[in-house]
Amino acid sequence: MTEVDPRFAGRLRELIELRLTSYRALAARVHHGKTHVHDLATGRKTPTPEVAQRLDDALGAGGELAALAAAQTGPVAAHDAPAHDAEIEALELARRVEASDVSDGTLGRLEQVVDRLAMAYAGSPPAELLPRVRRHIAYVTKLSQARMTLAQRRRLLVTGGWLALLAATLHVDLRQGNAADAWLATAEQMADHAGHFEIRAWCFETRAWDALTAGRYGDALELSQHAQAVAPAGSSALIQATAQEGRAWARIGAAADTREALERVARLVANLTTPENPEHHYRYEPAKAISYTATTLSWVGDSAAEQFARHAIAELEAAPGGVPRPRRLANARLDLGLALLAAGRPDEASAEALAAVTSGRLVPSTWWRAVEVYRGVQQSGAPEAAELRDAFEAYRPALPAGPAA
Repeated sequence: MTEVDPRFAGRLRELIELRLTSYRALAARVHHGKTHVHDLATGRKTPTPEVAQRLDDALGAGGELAALAAAQTGPVAAHDAPAHDAEIEALELARRVEASDVSDGTLGRLEQVVDRLAMAYAGSPPAELLPRVRRHIAYVTKLSQARMTLAQRRRLLVTGGWLALLAATLHVDLRQGNAADAWLATAEQMADHAGHFEIRAWCFETRAWDALTAGRYGDALELSQHAQAVAPAGSSALIQATAQEGRAWARIGAAADTREALERVARLVANLTTPENPEHHYRYEPAKAISYTATTLSWVGDSAAEQFARHAIAELEAAPGGVPRPRRLANARLDLGLALLAAGRPDEASAEALAAVTSGRLVPSTWWRAVEVYRGVQQSGAPEAAELRDAFEAYRPALPAGPAA
């Protein structure tokens, strides 16, 4: 990582004062903690290029902060290298030590890295995780030019397919549609060459979620059903796509079809055990069904949504499996907020939405869900709407956030 121009910290402090913003509000905009932003402004830490660019965008610095962060003022020490670069260097060194172009050991270690990235998704801001994923994609690209057996090449294609799918998912979260489409097309191509139907099903499911967040509910329904047709029996992709179908029906307003889809999800997870790594984005775990049911019922206006949402929040706050899921918890609070609005309790709905918004865990692709609750509170005339409005202004993502943004 290049050293940052020493003027960066001073200029960051000036811009914070000029924009009349707080460290907390700015931290939420760039998906970092208040302490981290304070350390950047006092020169105790140096920003990554990605964080510098987000600070630049949030403060309207016109590229000034990004340029200062990119200005190299001295040699780069080995200990300054980003952790994800070191991870790739370790993989490459192990491959060379084995004196093989691509060995089973190299592929096994790379597969473990992919699993760690999929597990990191649950708690990492998408703009932070994306560069790491793309560096590993570049490494897969490099390995693809080496000699290997047909079986090894298939494993590499599958690994590349999962990475491309995760990159697409992160771009969806950031509302970067063109990039998401490109990575989904790549993931589909790799899945086709490898004959890996689960990756292909996840590609359709991801497109369904993207369509849902954009308000294209008919497309979301069709894509989720296509994903189910492709997905292997009993796979996580099949369960997730079925749940996605239920959410699409709910947005369309088809209550009977919504409940039928939820019943199918319940049957699919009835005998499902909690996986070893429940936070893995591409491994369905039973507790997820509770959160999805809460979302779906709140969208279709079913009064049972409140009970499911409270259950989901209690489970998530207890960190089932010992793994916190802050993003899912924030969304569960929005589910509860929507259910409370339907029950005529806008003051309580506002409190739940406020907790979700100020958590800093809502990504651009889900911001529209918070907007729905906020508008309901505002229309109710509840005095709490003013505080919620202030939180929205402080935490609003810099990117467009969906059909209701």
